[in-house]
This record gives sequence, C-alpha cells and structure tokens, in this order.
Amino acid sequence: MLVLALDSAASACSAALWRDGAVLARRFAAMSRGQSEALVPMVAAVMDEAGRGFADLDLLAVTVGPGAFTGIRIGLATARALALAAGKPLAGITVPEAVAAAVAETERRGRTVLAAIESRREEPWLQAFDSDLRPLSAPLALPPEAAATLVGGPVVVVGDAAARVLPHLPDAVAATAPPCPDAAVVAALAAARWAAGTALAPEPLYLRAADVTPPRA
Repeated sequence: MLVLALDSAASACSAALWRDGAVLARRFAAMSRGQSEALVPMVAAVMDEAGRGFADLDLLAVTVGPGAFTGIRIGLATARALALAAGKPLAGITVPEAVAAAVAETERRGRTVLAAIESRREEPWLQAFDSDLRPLSAPLALPPEAAATLVGGPVVVVGDAAARVLPHLPDAVAATAPPCPDAAVVAALAAARWAAGTALAPEPLYLRAADVTPPRA
C-alpha cells in the first residue's frame, strides 16, 4: 500500500511517502508557525523524490488533532484537496496516537505511555496508552498535576508538553522519541487502520473552541 501522510497539527510540519513498511521519502521541520507555506512544498518534494504521482497512491493520511487550531485546519484542507483531486481515500490519525506510536518498544515495555501535547493553555492535552499502544483514556485537556489520574505505575511520557507533566509523575521517564508527530509514523498507522477497517474519518479533533478575540464595538 502506497500512503502519502501529512502533519501540521502541532509544533512541526512533515510529509512522507510510505509503502509496505518502507519510507520512500520524508520531509520534517520543527516550527510553531509557517505550516501553511511549508506543507505543500514538502508534499511536492516527497512525491518528486520518490518519482511517484498522486494517481499511484492508495491512501492519504493526515493528523486531525488535538493540536494547534490553525495547523489542524491547514493539514486537513490540504489533505482533503489532494484526496479529492486524486480520487483517493483519506484517513485521520490523532496527534496523541502518532507521538505514542513513535516510542520505542524497549521504552514502552512494562510502562504506560502518556502522550502530552502542548495546547498553549494551562491544560495540555493528555492521553494514556498501554505498553501495546491500546488507548486507556480519551484525549483530555487536564492540568499537568492531574496527569496521575490517567496512569498508574511506571510511565513513559512523550510529546511537546512532556516537560510540564513529568514533575508530577515521580515514577515516569521521558521518551527519546520526537515530541511531535512524524508523517512517516502517521502513514504506517493509517495503513494498519485502513487494512483493519478501523480508520478514523478525516474530521478535526479540537476538544475545545479556539481562542477568539471579539471585535471592538
């Protein structure tokens, strides 16, 4: 299965072309802003590097959140447009499951995996998984000191809000995995979900409303 995956939902931007367990091409850059300018050139670069056209794809995948509101919208709009133009299916992957899936098996063994995603508010987004990456909770907006309510025993924490959570979990270690989603991981997850018939719809997962400043009278 040939999968093109995109991510711009958190504090990075990436695109990857993946086929049957192998990454054919990948672009990744950490950034808190600028995804709208970076994502489409990344897509063009990976397609060109791999020598593939959009007609060759079997599936597209995109992160759906929770994360940065603007980044989620950019990724979804781009992925939807590409999927529509190519006539290909599109699958959604959440940000917590993408960062959790990047944690090495040796680090997960015997531990709960806690994905901690930056919200730029007081409460980061948290989701717990068992050592086999099965969800133990839904993604939730919780203060860092409440992280212990989601986990018990040894924990490995991953994500760009891990530093905010770790001081409140005495039996926790920081994962060595990247703190933001990697489109190559997103592609692998989407392929497995699609094959199993459990793929998520490509709909935004915001969890709460965006910050909006009302216009002055």
